[in-house]
Amino acid sequence: MNKKLLRIIATALLLGCAYILTRTVQLPMLAQLAIYLVPYLLISYDVLEEAVEGVMEGDPFDEDFLMVIATIGALLIGFMPGAEPQFAEAVFVMLFFQVGELFEDYAEDRSRDSIAELMDIRPDTASVVRGGETVVVSPDQVVIGETLVVRPGEKIALDGVVTEGVSSLNTVALTGESLPRDVAPGDEVVSGCVNLSGLLWVEVRRSFGESTASKIIRMVEESAENKSHSETFITRFARVYTPIVVFLALAFAFIPPLFYDHYLSALSTWGYRALTFLVVSCPCALVISVPLTFFAGIGGASSKGILIKGGNYMDTLGRIRTVVFDKTGTLTKGVFAVDAVHPERLDERELLHLAAHVERHSTHPIAAALREAYPDEHDDCSIGQVEELAGRGIRAVVNGQTVCVGNEKMMAEVGAAVPVCEPCRHAVGTIIHVSVDGDYAGHIVISDQIKDDAAEAVGLLRRMGVEKTVMLTGDREAVGQQVAANLGIDEAHCGLLPADKVAYMEQLLKEKTAGTNLAFVGDGINDAPVLALADVGIAMGALGSDAAIEAADVVLMDDKPSKIAQAIRIARRTIGIAKQNAWFAIGVKVAILVLVAAGLLGSWAMPVAVFGDVGVMVLAVLNAMRALRA
Repeated sequence: MNKKLLRIIATALLLGCAYILTRTVQLPMLAQLAIYLVPYLLISYDVLEEAVEGVMEGDPFDEDFLMVIATIGALLIGFMPGAEPQFAEAVFVMLFFQVGELFEDYAEDRSRDSIAELMDIRPDTASVVRGGETVVVSPDQVVIGETLVVRPGEKIALDGVVTEGVSSLNTVALTGESLPRDVAPGDEVVSGCVNLSGLLWVEVRRSFGESTASKIIRMVEESAENKSHSETFITRFARVYTPIVVFLALAFAFIPPLFYDHYLSALSTWGYRALTFLVVSCPCALVISVPLTFFAGIGGASSKGILIKGGNYMDTLGRIRTVVFDKTGTLTKGVFAVDAVHPERLDERELLHLAAHVERHSTHPIAAALREAYPDEHDDCSIGQVEELAGRGIRAVVNGQTVCVGNEKMMAEVGAAVPVCEPCRHAVGTIIHVSVDGDYAGHIVISDQIKDDAAEAVGLLRRMGVEKTVMLTGDREAVGQQVAANLGIDEAHCGLLPADKVAYMEQLLKEKTAGTNLAFVGDGINDAPVLALADVGIAMGALGSDAAIEAADVVLMDDKPSKIAQAIRIARRTIGIAKQNAWFAIGVKVAILVLVAAGLLGSWAMPVAVFGDVGVMVLAVLNAMRALRA
């Protein structure tokens, strides 16, 4: 870009010198042409080369071809009988065309820089423990099972699990969120995060090519290939429009002079108008600004942790009127936690204490919830004779007492009478009963936790014009209906298998209003079929499964459902900017073309035509840049 800027400055200086020289010294036309050819060739050699290549390849009708025809015509029209020389105007047109290209390059660089910041999440090196020593290697040379050493300030090179060390991670490059995430042994970490404080040892769980950072970069790179309907329309439009303009300009130049007494004199007047017509009718503003707007919109969304896989999905997002949610991992955290503790003859802490010890070695999510509620495992209690009873629960001896933790079947087997609990009649979680030596000790309610912003997400969608929200879940009817009621979701269908979800999706697609779109939001492997089936599939990317992320069209990197509304808002704003550019460019060009055809601009025709082409393109490009600010 610096080289082009230097050419523009040099050309402007040479053009000024040539103008002063030809106005102060009487020179023959050929001498004036030779003087003006110097700045003309300096500023236009690359455009001339592109135009010639287009002709050689059989695809000449582009903006470079129009600029070359118009400016060469302006250089030669002065040799027509009765015509005024237009040498300065020819150089001026090409100069401002290159100024417009400079603005385009700048805008593209800004958009690419925004995406390049995302690309920078993948480090060039990784420190790995081999043979008792830490060696620095390329991340693609690290194999699954090896241990990485991540120092403060370094990026995590590959996905894995912390085996040693405590620290905070900066996840802003992945999620758009500035709040650090604390990690400790046993926590999963993903590539691209920056280690802020402590030294970490991470066991690698995914190869470099399958790491989160690599997948994100691959998705962003591929997004440019998925053009929006607006972009593809503009491309098709330009291919038809440009040759029509060229032939209209030829007709404009040669047909009207037939009705004059002096054909050659009239030809110079109408030829100049035809050249002006060519300049103003160049579709640069449309061809450049509309794709640039979508490119900038994708870059702006990525800075907020929203990966949109192409401009075509921007179009689809903008017309969403129905949103279908999965429940677990999408609206809920997918992590069980203790909701309530109802002791009978013990206090709450003692009841949790016994249940957590009995479930100490179980891998079931409910056991994990109990251990989380009572984390002090390393006390003086003795635990033995642990026995898991399929379909009922777990029995163990704790400090000499037989403690059973399980369902009502287990309580019946040991003779522990389960009392009626009024609050539990409406509980939507799982109820875990506890008995001690055959006597009922109480129960604990455990349930999946609704995400903090789930209700906000549904409310935002409603305010943005989404007409219908639906939840599809494999969970029990009572649980699903309660979650839907808490969040204000219109419909909930529960107890579904993956095939059932597909059937409901097909029905919802048939029922939607014509011209509107349906989005499905999910995170699990079983959501992949419906993500692919929806008009636009939105996957939770931080904790979501690989299959869901691959099948989705939009990925939310921080798993926040409220980002759905933000993605729709960004898409609608991007589409709005693209439409502004299109209507502004077409409106200005049509107005100038009418004035040129009517001969109302006189000597101002070419400068106004330059504004109609390059000026409009610059304004449209600057407007397109607003899409970067998501």
